[in-house]
Amino acid sequence: MNSLNYYWRVLATGFSFTVFGLGGLVLAVVVFPLLNLVPSSRKKRTLRARWLIHKSFYLFIQMMVGLGIMTYQIKGLERLNRPGLLILANHPTLIDVVLLISLVKNANCIVKDALFRNPFTWGPIHGAQYISNSNGDALFDECITSLENGSALIIFPEGTRSVSGETLKLQRGAANLAIRGGRDITPVTIRCTPSTLTKGQKWYQIPERPFHITLHIGEDIAIKSVTEQFIPSLAARKLTTQLKNIFTEESK
Repeated sequence: MNSLNYYWRVLATGFSFTVFGLGGLVLAVVVFPLLNLVPSSRKKRTLRARWLIHKSFYLFIQMMVGLGIMTYQIKGLERLNRPGLLILANHPTLIDVVLLISLVKNANCIVKDALFRNPFTWGPIHGAQYISNSNGDALFDECITSLENGSALIIFPEGTRSVSGETLKLQRGAANLAIRGGRDITPVTIRCTPSTLTKGQKWYQIPERPFHITLHIGEDIAIKSVTEQFIPSLAARKLTTQLKNIFTEESK
């Protein structure tokens, strides 16, 4: 029975990847063009696109749960859907970004530039007006504008998925953004057990049992508590260290 369950989950995982890719194409080729026929402002089109992605990702997560691939638990969900949140999370697995966006109605995020050219992801990314990590000097300004407009901005300070068994390495860009924009930080710690879909791992290299993801939405980190004590460069270091400690401790 264990062997049968394992092979079922391999097939179900492959099916899920296929559904995700085809879903991105359908959104790009069919759904978003139809929505854009409705007269509205760019802001309203973006909000519609984000809401649609939010709902699509929720259904996708429920499908994976129904197929027996995964389970999940959310702690502190009531803190997640406030306007203009700067959400900083660790990034242990490929599915965590999908789960996060499925929980946030108006989510913006920073994505790799390569995804803007991927045929399976470019449609949703362009429709939702997500921010490219290749925008250089304009990146901070775009992020701050997004927050000021009421979007929740999701950033993974590691910049890529965690490497299993290695110490977390956080970049200071997210902390600098919080300081520059005067924004409190909402830390989200993601734990995945058993580990799966980590950096460099193939989709078919699934764990011996369904994986369980726990999202813990922590209390906000008040930016003033750091900026009033330290100059910006030192404050960024302190914030980054604090985040690393939170992610490390709560991921155990």
